[in-house]
Amino acid sequence: MIRASLGAGCAALLLLAACATRDTDGRQSAAGDNARRQCFWAQSVSGFSAIDDQTVIVTVGVNNAFRLDLFSRCPDVDWNQRIALVSRGGSSICSGLDATIITRGPGGMQQRCQVRTVTKLTPEEAAALRARPRSR
Repeated sequence: MIRASLGAGCAALLLLAACATRDTDGRQSAAGDNARRQCFWAQSVSGFSAIDDQTVIVTVGVNNAFRLDLFSRCPDVDWNQRIALVSRGGSSICSGLDATIITRGPGGMQQRCQVRTVTKLTPEEAAALRARPRSR
């Protein structure tokens, strides 16, 4: 009886640990807190703003914005007029592993830039990021 209770307790502890996630500031939040982590359909993207060569904000619908942080530099993404956002393994994008940006790099060659993280932004956060001056 004690062994079964100990095993159930360990299983519950592991389940709680698995459900905990870290947000972009490194703070821990419950998995049920989806205020920051929401999914969107790639075909619902209506615009984009490249903040720099590693950060892109995509507009989904009218009022939703998502920050896409890339694994590495994506040369010239911050100067391109168009990009393509491709979802991998399904049509919705919920995390960085779900998405790849396709754009034209230096010399017009097509380049694929893997997304590392996807973060839902408030309208205020999106406006503040877009207002930052570009640096090169």
